[in-house]
Amino acid sequence: MSASEAVVRRVGQAASLLRSPRRRTARFLPVIVLGALAAVIVMIGVLAPLIARKDPNALNIARPLRPPAADAWFGTDETGRDILSRTIWGTRLSLLSAGAVLLIAVSIGVIVGAVAGYGGGLADQVLMRTADLFLAFPALILAIALTAALGPSLRNAVLSIGIVWWPIYARLVRSRVLSVRENLYVEAARALGLSDAGVLVRHVLPQCWGTIVSRITVDIGYAIILTASLSFLGLGSQPPTPEWGSMIATSRPYFFSYWWTVTFPGLAMFVAVTVFSFLGDALYDTFGIKADRQI
Repeated sequence: MSASEAVVRRVGQAASLLRSPRRRTARFLPVIVLGALAAVIVMIGVLAPLIARKDPNALNIARPLRPPAADAWFGTDETGRDILSRTIWGTRLSLLSAGAVLLIAVSIGVIVGAVAGYGGGLADQVLMRTADLFLAFPALILAIALTAALGPSLRNAVLSIGIVWWPIYARLVRSRVLSVRENLYVEAARALGLSDAGVLVRHVLPQCWGTIVSRITVDIGYAIILTASLSFLGLGSQPPTPEWGSMIATSRPYFFSYWWTVTFPGLAMFVAVTVFSFLGDALYDTFGIKADRQI
């Protein structure tokens, strides 16, 4: 190799080293930006009592349906309540509802999927056919039926959606467990005398959490939409609770004349759902986490 070729090679290596941090930053930039936006949304919900300027349920009959102004940035609704404060509190309620839905769905789904995938045989057939029975019905229709049977309330709506949603996580976990249980380190753990429960908890399920986390991040948005849909239909949160779906439902008759009553709660829900959905996709693309997209 000549001296000139060596110089060119060293310059190329130096340039590659300089470009590497930029490439890594560009790769993680969507996750960083979307993660920051998601963190802001979560903080708004957590700090709602400190951020909201007014009591979300305080009536002001003298100022109904006022447009956005300096003293009411998002305007007021038909009873004079501050829409900005109600939207902020709605963020907390919607995130808590979505979190409760996913907690129920993931808890049931992980247990069922792990037992079905690792145990196989009759247990697998019974559990998966039960999951298929739930999946045979549209999620929203089945959630509406369950909530109507239990009685209209936000708690019953959350419980119904969680019950409807667990088969998705059960199938997702089962598919991962079927793949992971064939690895050599799982066979080695069995050979060392570790119980089936120990192998499942210590060696199999940890390989599934990446997939589950990616799915959960996307499903936060879907859970918000489903919960708001039931509230919009009168089966979830009941007025005057400041929940996005309920706010949109009660303000629907005033939309054409008083656009702000529906626009701001709807916009808040749109932003939250979009951010969490894109964050899940960014995690999938950046880290190669595989997640079943079937809803």
